[in-house]
Amino acid sequence: MNGFSYRQLAFHLADSRSYCLFCHLGITDKVPTKSALNANLKALQPATLEAINRVFVGAAQKAEVETGRTVRTDCTVVESNIHEPMDSELLWDCVRVLSRLLGRARRLLGPTKVVFGNRTRRAKRRRKEIFDAKKAEDRQRAYRDLLAVTAEVYRDGLKVRKLFRSAKEALPAKGVAGDLDRFLPLTQQVMDQTQRRVLKGETVPAAEKIVSIFEEHTDIIRKDNRETLYGHKICLTGGASSMILDCQILEGNPADSTLAKEMVDRQVAIFSRPPRQVVFDGGFASKMNLNDIKAVGVKDVAFSKGRGLEIGEMVKSTWVYKRLRDFRAGLEGNISLLKRIFGLDRCTWKSWESFQSYVWGSILSFNLLVFARHLLD
Repeated sequence: MNGFSYRQLAFHLADSRSYCLFCHLGITDKVPTKSALNANLKALQPATLEAINRVFVGAAQKAEVETGRTVRTDCTVVESNIHEPMDSELLWDCVRVLSRLLGRARRLLGPTKVVFGNRTRRAKRRRKEIFDAKKAEDRQRAYRDLLAVTAEVYRDGLKVRKLFRSAKEALPAKGVAGDLDRFLPLTQQVMDQTQRRVLKGETVPAAEKIVSIFEEHTDIIRKDNRETLYGHKICLTGGASSMILDCQILEGNPADSTLAKEMVDRQVAIFSRPPRQVVFDGGFASKMNLNDIKAVGVKDVAFSKGRGLEIGEMVKSTWVYKRLRDFRAGLEGNISLLKRIFGLDRCTWKSWESFQSYVWGSILSFNLLVFARHLLD
């Protein structure tokens, strides 16, 4: 809720009596350190956090804060914590990371076994030339040299990885070898896509692109030809209480229309019955979705833009349709609050699993605050 770092959180737990009471820490209890907080929070799996949210929704239902009878669904994008994925920046990332790993390998294996030059300065110069180039031929020439530098460092990395395989690896060596196993294939992929895009002029499909060697799970999300985002698409279902009842974190960029029935089925699993009314954005609209959702037992299914569907097919009256359409807009306000206050605009945790945990952590924090406000009313 406050956007604290682990260091700040440890300080405020020690400083604030109300925070200690909330976390069930007594006056004589030792406050966890920043590293302990990090280790314990990151130990929670996404499935665990999702299960906690379902229990929490059940508690809201018992307290008559949320009934799950009228729900609204919409999608948004949570960005990964990466820089702009330019080809030159990706190649530079590969060179500097592999060079750092090669330096660690030389200290472990000895300078006689690992012999190579440091090419980071040359790669950095080519990167700047690409950024400053005003002519296409100058940019292409710099790209060719940057690719050559990356290929040289890549070959050195392969040689060092071969040495690790033939030697009895100690624990530090296993760490370097594991990092090489991760970054060498990613470097090869970055070189291949740069050659295809920059030198050959090909259009590389989004599914075949890599936009970060650190957060390689990141998807390319194109929103209605308006903007391109780098992260993951999530589908949220909210209730009349403003609580987020469910969330699905998606891989790739599936069309909204393929998600409507599945999100309703998840509501059936949470409440053990179908909702009475469901409202979606216009991107979810289709005749098949309307029929499939009504077959589950939902009485009113509204899409903010019907796309050829008549109001009488979706709901029982124009008044109900307008009411549900206005109700759906409230979810956009909740999404805005999640992004502005609860950090859902950009995930700062590393790895795909941690990305999912971060999203669920934001949603749980939001639901705690909403639930508390209802109990105060």
